[in-house]
Amino acid sequence: MTKERKGIEVSLAISEAVGQADCDVISAYPITPQTHIVEHLSELVANGELDAEFVPVESEHSAMSVCVGAAAVGARTFTSTSSQGLALMAEIFFIASSLRLPIVMALANRSLSGPLSIWNDHTDTMMVRDAGWIHVFAENGQEAYDHVFWSFRVGEDAGVRLPVALNLDGFIMTHMIEPVEFEDAELIKKYLPEFKMAGALHPDNPVSMGCFAMPEIYTEAQMAREQAVLGSYLTCLKAWEEWAALTGRGYHPIETYMADDAEYCIVTMGSFGETAMTAVDELRAAGESVGVIKIRLWRPFPFEDFFKAAAGKKTLIVLDRAISFGGPGGPVALELRSALYKHNTPPTIVNYVAGLAGRDVSVNDFKQIILEGKAKAEKGETTGYTLYGLRG
Repeated sequence: MTKERKGIEVSLAISEAVGQADCDVISAYPITPQTHIVEHLSELVANGELDAEFVPVESEHSAMSVCVGAAAVGARTFTSTSSQGLALMAEIFFIASSLRLPIVMALANRSLSGPLSIWNDHTDTMMVRDAGWIHVFAENGQEAYDHVFWSFRVGEDAGVRLPVALNLDGFIMTHMIEPVEFEDAELIKKYLPEFKMAGALHPDNPVSMGCFAMPEIYTEAQMAREQAVLGSYLTCLKAWEEWAALTGRGYHPIETYMADDAEYCIVTMGSFGETAMTAVDELRAAGESVGVIKIRLWRPFPFEDFFKAAAGKKTLIVLDRAISFGGPGGPVALELRSALYKHNTPPTIVNYVAGLAGRDVSVNDFKQIILEGKAKAEKGETTGYTLYGLRG
């Protein structure tokens, strides 16, 4: 089959993918830097190119509330937000997963106030990491396009039935024009079956959702949600395998670059992975035994995949894009330290926080972080974290 490849703003590529997925309901409220996604979807609906209900609302809280109602009746549902919008949406964000509703949300990652900033880091997604959603990170425009279909495929699976957050770095990705290979409608239909949800709300067959829970059942309800998130892992893998078979583009929960024989690695999530790869190329040429470990699937966390990637490494230099205030490090480093705690000869973890609110982290910065991190590990300076590029 002939595939169309064109340069397109990544936000618009996501919108086009939502249209190709034949989404039924889009609920939206504008907030930088995700606005272009829902703005273009409104154009597709208004022009008759997408037969869907586009619901403009008065806030992000209302946007997620509409999504919950739409998904509850069995509609394929999409929304998008960033930063303060996600903070306002958070109350309903938790409810969506507890009701097992397969909403897909493009989360254009952005810093949280204050001070007010519209630029990118991972503070917003870390705020809701424990809400019971599946979280996946895209690294470039092609991956963002592909993972719209993957997100619907995984979330709507009868054995999963969970909402999915597709994380992409605000501005660094959302507003960039990148080459994206578009798939045709027949391939998408083959990959993404029509959504038919058992137990959907319908006046002819009344059911209850979101009822009050006494203490006697609340704990069990939370364990059921935990088992659902953990149980989604195999479906995540299967959906990636099916996409690779159809398109030739394969993805994995943990991905590596030049890491097999590396003594130490830098660990990244999101678009910084590509910059880290360039830095590693230059360091390799200078004789450094370094590689990259990239976390694609954040929830459910792929422990065994991570352990395999980290095996035999002396040091992991973990790059966080958010701060856990008052804690001993960034949220990603904290989780990796915890995961490796009882492993035999675990790698030493050195934590850096960088790129907050869109501050540029260049190839040379990555090289400095990697070499400094290696030196810190050799000196035993591994407690806490280093806020890279701090002035004053």
